[in-house]
Amino acid sequence: MDNTRAALETLKRALKLNSVTYADVAVHLGMSEASVKKMFSTGHFTLRRIDMICDMIGMDFIDLVRLFDQQRHRISSLTIEQEKELVADKRLFLVAVCARNHWCFDEILAAFTFTRAELFRYLARLEELKLLELHPNNRIKLRVAEDFRWLPRGPIEVYFMRHLLGEFLDAEFDQDKEMRLYLHGQLTTAGRETLLRRLHGLAHEFAELRKEGETVSIRERHNVGLFLALRDWEPLIFSRQRKQDTI
Repeated sequence: MDNTRAALETLKRALKLNSVTYADVAVHLGMSEASVKKMFSTGHFTLRRIDMICDMIGMDFIDLVRLFDQQRHRISSLTIEQEKELVADKRLFLVAVCARNHWCFDEILAAFTFTRAELFRYLARLEELKLLELHPNNRIKLRVAEDFRWLPRGPIEVYFMRHLLGEFLDAEFDQDKEMRLYLHGQLTTAGRETLLRRLHGLAHEFAELRKEGETVSIRERHNVGLFLALRDWEPLIFSRQRKQDTI
């Protein structure tokens, strides 16, 4: 994530922390809500407008810079060696996922078969990997950025594709609040690029909704799997029928 985008995400985070909506910003700036949304999506801000937004949430520009600096020093991904270690120790991986989902020490302890000593040892290792910090009373503070992702084609993604994807898809998807959607067709280059932008937007929205749930009790949260894929593709049963000069 470049600095401009990161700064914009920091400003949006500051608004959320203060329960300020785009509609509130629009009223404060004397703009339409649509114009405010466009301003945030394009990142075209004047310093005057940033200052006005900061003022409405009781911050000054220096506060925003400090918040940005805190986010900038969080990690967005692990190294290959770190991911390999998580894959090799599934219980360590489990604790990492729980911590990433903002479970506290006692919630993890109550839900899984760890002793207090074991759980503390796993969290201490995750602290060594710089994924989190352990504070007094076993309070867990994450050190991962909002845009944290597993490495593309890295050990964890490969493990998911080889061992978990089949398990995830092995369902009828016919229960309430379940859905399986497969679409195939021909798009123009412009149409494909539009769809890609919207999929990136959906991924960002998923992350935002996940974040909104951080303050809610884990009893009110649900483990949700969302799998999206888009590429130029033709089934082998079709492509094998093509003449060589038409590929």
